Amino acid sequence: MKKFYVTTPIYYVNDKPHIGHAYTTILADVLARYHRLMGDDVFFLTGTDEHGQKVQQAAANGGMTCREQADRTVVRFKQLWQHLEITHDDFIRTTESRHTRVVQAILQDLFDRQEIYEAEYDGWYCVGCERFFMERDLAERQCPECRRPVECITERNYFFRMGKYRDWLIDYIQQHPEFIQPEFRRNETLGFLRQDLNDLCISRPKNRLAWGIELPFDSDYVTYVWFDALVNYISAPGYRADDGRFAKWWPADIHLIGKDIITTHTVYWPIMLKAMGLPMPRTVFAHGWWLTGREKMSKSAGNVVNPFDLIERVGVDAFRYFLMVEMTLGQDASFTEDSFIRRYNADLANDLGNLLSRVTKIMKTSCDSRVPLTEDPGSEEQALRDRVLDAVHRLAGCVDNFKIDTLLTHSADIVRETNRYLERTQPWILAREGSTAKLGTVLYTAAETLRIVSGILFPVMPAKMGELREVFGLPRVPVLDDLRRWGVLQPGNTVRPVPPLFPRLGMPVIRDGIESGAIEK
Repeated sequence: MKKFYVTTPIYYVNDKPHIGHAYTTILADVLARYHRLMGDDVFFLTGTDEHGQKVQQAAANGGMTCREQADRTVVRFKQLWQHLEITHDDFIRTTESRHTRVVQAILQDLFDRQEIYEAEYDGWYCVGCERFFMERDLAERQCPECRRPVECITERNYFFRMGKYRDWLIDYIQQHPEFIQPEFRRNETLGFLRQDLNDLCISRPKNRLAWGIELPFDSDYVTYVWFDALVNYISAPGYRADDGRFAKWWPADIHLIGKDIITTHTVYWPIMLKAMGLPMPRTVFAHGWWLTGREKMSKSAGNVVNPFDLIERVGVDAFRYFLMVEMTLGQDASFTEDSFIRRYNADLANDLGNLLSRVTKIMKTSCDSRVPLTEDPGSEEQALRDRVLDAVHRLAGCVDNFKIDTLLTHSADIVRETNRYLERTQPWILAREGSTAKLGTVLYTAAETLRIVSGILFPVMPAKMGELREVFGLPRVPVLDDLRRWGVLQPGNTVRPVPPLFPRLGMPVIRDGIESGAIEK
């Protein structure tokens, strides 16, 4: 059994979760579920980043302590993950003692080995990103990452000797093309490393920021939030706490991140690991942003999609499916209600849901609600069978190469082709004519297609595909070996009645200036 360790970024607790948080976590969950389907031993980690200036500011604005801000907000993330059927194996909070102990042990070790030193710093600081920048990086005294104004700060701090590892990191990235994906993000990091790499300020004085992990060697300072946060990837699986468990899971197979935090994960993090003497994660994969039209979703722009609102109206599985099929991993994607409803109606209501409804209705009226016997397949049945089994054959390659959208599009094409197969063979006419043998073959072929497609789609839509499988008397959770074989569905199995799997959605309507989709009755 192979191991598979996947992580999401840990999310700031300065505000409630939005569609960007949901996307990354659903993507990690889908990858984890596919690897479980393929028989791998999976460890899926997510969590919350609870220190730093943004959390301190949010707490002050809300009239509460930083701990209260973290405790209240983390509940929203946990509730959303439960809503979205996220199957994480661990949820880490950076305020937990199991994490803070590891961060302080790492800091003390690096300080003792003179990888951390004290010096005065004069530079430009972005509160939003909690990072210092050189003046050459600024345009009109704005942060190059978030475009907010920066402020000039002079203070004494502690620095991690990051710059001396620049040449090593360039060589490592060039020799390990799988380390940063997609490829153009690897080139972006290499471009960043062409300039001098400064040492990293890893402390903040308590008189400016009190909410953080205290430096073990100087109680007047707390740890820079990114140095603290990145350590979660090793503190959760047991670094410096459970050697056997840590050896089992580290290095991580995939760190999933948004493209806006690529520098911290492909420059800071590998250098931190190198200084600690730990192996590198196999892959850091930076996905794109969800846009509204051409603009990035952001709280300041007021265009953020609330996942709870959308899930309440259209259901969890439809939401998961749309996010997975609409974004080509690595590229940006646009979210509109119109595009969501069109995709939902085309792929789920009109094609998949309609195929299930057609097959079960004819089985009810003509086969006594049982899976019929099948005769030797003809050329049409063989062609459809080959296409379905080819999709299963491609599954592992699509998952390993982060082509989830390709896998889902291919599955949707198979469902569409099966509907066309029914149009050509016309089982409703075969039933009227009493062509029992041919009718059985047509219905069995369509049902077997549904069985296998439901297994392919199960990691994306576990609830709905579990329901579909139960219609034919199948276990809710598929087994990959069964998906690789044609003819697993047993003739005589009772076919259970099922309401429409995906009720058709009406196009968006305007109520009080807000777009909303209506379910057609």
